[in-house]
Amino acid sequence: MNRMILDGYEARIDFDEETELFHGEIINLRDVITFQGRSVDELKTAFADSLADYFAFCKERGEEPEKPYSGQFIVRIDPPLHRAVANAARLQGLSLNKWIATTLENATTQKREKTLERSS
Repeated sequence: MNRMILDGYEARIDFDEETELFHGEIINLRDVITFQGRSVDELKTAFADSLADYFAFCKERGEEPEKPYSGQFIVRIDPPLHRAVANAARLQGLSLNKWIATTLENATTQKREKTLERSS
């Protein structure tokens, strides 16, 4: 799996050997937006065209296009875990928010690196 990013919108890219087509799906929206192409250039063009179609569709409906993530989310955890996380943040001299953001960033970076190692 590879990815492409355009104007903050991130797409997962897969290649279908049978049809010799690249398939893309924008992953940071609730709406399902897909596109395809036979080459990287075709894929990039199709990605841009699909986003333009999405924006036009939203405009026709009088809706604002969904933006890729606001940077805020609510997580529900058990009180003992909440206490442990808060204590870990304090021990490192960080706010709870900064500690969680750093921990999540480290986890996703490690996962991406492992994915890249497997695909090499």
